[in-house]
Amino acid sequence: MKILVVSTNKAAQQQWVEPLAAALPEAEVALWRADLPPQDADIAVVWSPPAEFFERERKLRVAFNLGAGVDGLLKLPSLPADLPIVRLEDAGMAVQMAEYVVWAVTRASRQFDDYVSQQREGVWNPLPELRRAQWPVGVLGTGVMGTKVAQVMAALDYPVAGWSRSGKVPAGVESFAGEQQLPAFLARTRVLVNTLPLTPDTRDILRRETLQQLLPQAHIINMGRGDHLVEEDLLALLDSGHVQGATLDVFRQEPLPAAHPFWTHPGVTITPHVAAISLRHETIAQVVDKIHRFIKGETLTGIVARERGY
Repeated sequence: MKILVVSTNKAAQQQWVEPLAAALPEAEVALWRADLPPQDADIAVVWSPPAEFFERERKLRVAFNLGAGVDGLLKLPSLPADLPIVRLEDAGMAVQMAEYVVWAVTRASRQFDDYVSQQREGVWNPLPELRRAQWPVGVLGTGVMGTKVAQVMAALDYPVAGWSRSGKVPAGVESFAGEQQLPAFLARTRVLVNTLPLTPDTRDILRRETLQQLLPQAHIINMGRGDHLVEEDLLALLDSGHVQGATLDVFRQEPLPAAHPFWTHPGVTITPHVAAISLRHETIAQVVDKIHRFIKGETLTGIVARERGY
């Protein structure tokens, strides 16, 4: 069994190849190099692979993606239509996303940013108490990541709803399903959290038409993909006051250009695509387990449905 690791990370040999080789002694694990002839690998472990890889390695039986999002991978014209793609599931990312949302929501609802400003000015002024009923949270996408976010926010006694294709949500969370129920979901939401995968159906979902249906003084938290958000529409709604704040971790162009208005807008908080980072130890353990299951012919979870895009 030959496994090729394909990564844009220059430290991939130490970070991925050596740990995978140690955990899979029955297999030959190597780092793919463009200057070598085709290796006729059985399995690929990939992160942002070049199109050339799939053009040259034509005997692959499966590809394991070192991340939950596969939109970039599915764009490659050289990706074989019949090659199974297995995405990463969680690997420590769900709890990080929940932490990120707690940070963003409590900064606004508990007025922590105001206290930071007061400290700078030497002001001692307790602000009005929090009423969680005034901060209903809506989670777009209730997969592994969105479910964890919804559970944590519900445990903190915020009113929480989830919206997805199926409407499946954890206990204690209000359910909304499909396009027909999206307006009702938006109308009860003040804090909109996006954890959706990027597909043709979800591209530009955070646009004026949807965002203006949120409750007044809304807050947007985008941890999905930059292409979910129409940036000009968000800026217009921030300036109008309908949206009070936005915490953004992903952008259409990354790194965010220096002249982009998000950098200086008082209502926008920026983080550099760090809301959830795949933890290496957990990622390796999950990929190794999936490879073992594949070799044994067992059922795999996380297989990407090409027609859905995730």
